Amino acid sequence: MKHCLPLFLAAMLFVGATATAKSWAPAGDLIKTPWAAQVDPSNPLPEYPRPRLARTEWQNLNGLWDYTIAPKGAALPVAYEGQILVPFAIESSLSGVQREVGSDNELWYQRQLAIPAAWRGKNIILHFGAVDWRADVFVNGAPVGSHTGGYAPFSFDITRFLNASGSNTLVVRVWDPTDASDNPVGKQVRNPKGIWYTPVTGIWQTVWMEPVPKNHIKDVQTVSDIDAGTLAVTVDTAAPATVEVELVDNNKVVATARGNAGEALTLSLKTPTLWSPENPKLYDLRTRLLSGGKTVDEARSYAAFRKISMKRDASGMVRMQLNGKNYFHFGPLDQGWWPDGLYTAPTDEALLFDIIKTKELGFNMIRKHVKVEPQRWYYHCDREGILVWQDMPSTHSYGLGAKWGRNTLGGGIDTLRTPLSKDNFQKEWGEIMDFCKGHPSVVVWVPFNEAWGQFDTERIAKWTKERDPSRLVNAASGGNMRACGDIVDFHNYPAPKMFPGYTNLALVLGEYGGLALPLPGHLWKPDGKNWGYGKVKFTGKDDLTAKYVEYTKMLKDMVAEGYAAAVYTQTTDVEIEANGFYTYDRKVLKMDGPAVRDANRKVIEALAE
Repeated sequence: MKHCLPLFLAAMLFVGATATAKSWAPAGDLIKTPWAAQVDPSNPLPEYPRPRLARTEWQNLNGLWDYTIAPKGAALPVAYEGQILVPFAIESSLSGVQREVGSDNELWYQRQLAIPAAWRGKNIILHFGAVDWRADVFVNGAPVGSHTGGYAPFSFDITRFLNASGSNTLVVRVWDPTDASDNPVGKQVRNPKGIWYTPVTGIWQTVWMEPVPKNHIKDVQTVSDIDAGTLAVTVDTAAPATVEVELVDNNKVVATARGNAGEALTLSLKTPTLWSPENPKLYDLRTRLLSGGKTVDEARSYAAFRKISMKRDASGMVRMQLNGKNYFHFGPLDQGWWPDGLYTAPTDEALLFDIIKTKELGFNMIRKHVKVEPQRWYYHCDREGILVWQDMPSTHSYGLGAKWGRNTLGGGIDTLRTPLSKDNFQKEWGEIMDFCKGHPSVVVWVPFNEAWGQFDTERIAKWTKERDPSRLVNAASGGNMRACGDIVDFHNYPAPKMFPGYTNLALVLGEYGGLALPLPGHLWKPDGKNWGYGKVKFTGKDDLTAKYVEYTKMLKDMVAEGYAAAVYTQTTDVEIEANGFYTYDRKVLKMDGPAVRDANRKVIEALAE
């Protein structure tokens, strides 16, 4: 599917910002990535935002919007105090603002919408990639809808709110209490320090519109069965309909099926090419909604044949398998933060950079740590070929009866959380799973990390598995470990360490390493207490690499003892953490790349068939 996106990019309709873009500039004087200089305020992040369900007509709403910060509960603003570059959070440099909002205030956005004449007679869908945390949307002063949760996409049909001719006004109100709540927030805190980072408030992914027929395709999900050579395709539509799907390989239709929307349609292929990090084969998928024998709506997608499973080997150890073969998962803890854009990569090239460099270092997996990425990130993982462990962004519900039973099987006490808090968590986790599960690269769900807001562990693990039985569930990475899910996951810093596991679960080392080398000129806070795990102080690339290789040799021996996967902390430095392979600005690889790659491949290859 490497070839598919230009078709849609060529047809993109864009309404850019006005000449005021000339006055925009990144705010602050903190370090920036090389891509910050490539951000075009009249056309930021112009790529098609939803490659897993693509149409030819769309309009990108990124660019300069009006903004103001007002006390919580204030009326619709009459005037705005400045401009902000969407989709960068207001606390970020690339927003051009770099201001805090706080839980006592709300952030208001405004811009004008121009609906192309060619879209008349169609329904207009307004899409938000992600807004942190509560978003209330208004068109021409009328409330359109609301959404809570900072990580999942949402959309509204705004057709009936639009003026038949002339300009339309879009307003978005955002309230984000960050860690002054028990909402999922990941690593965000109001007082950043240590492993906790700057808050991210408001719109932080692409905003866009598309025209669709009244009854239209809303989603396409696929589940492959490589043993049977089948692909189950479920097409979700706005109303009951007949749909047709075609599986395409190199522009040749290799399988087709027709049936009812909402039901799984089966595509059969005798000898499908299987997807793996070594051969990330993607098939194109064409979907049509039919009425009276005619195509009413159509969309392009893609799919892959792959299987993730577990099996006990001859030595009695439970091994993770890919496509029916033992496969050791090894990759970095990936926070997905940027010094200039915070949650948002400056450009699509930047978003791809971390994935490419992770593969170049010899890894076959990424653990996306307590954050969710834009869909293009998962598309890049699908296309480039790397396994993804997807974390649920954690909450900061400390003290509510919780006790962390660190690396203790059956130890610890889960958090006491209110029914509303539990409902919010489960709602957002379900939305995130639905958003990610169409991507073959995503192979493991991780609902909890290190007992941060962990609750009802057995129930959540069971619910997660029932919602998606095609993937493995790592119920509590380094948290309060229970005999549930598919994996038992230990954390140990800085050196890898072997722990006893449940005999019926895969045993993994979910975090280790964190070796730090602060490099002057590449630090978020040059005078801050830049840190990493362990007491060893490194002088440069050579001794840092030597210690990393030493740890991989230890880890390799532990593979024979039972480890099925491992995660090294981390891809890049983040704020005052100086423990990345790369500096926070992505300008320097702090270790010897070929030596790291060779060491990593030896660990992965230690798990022989």
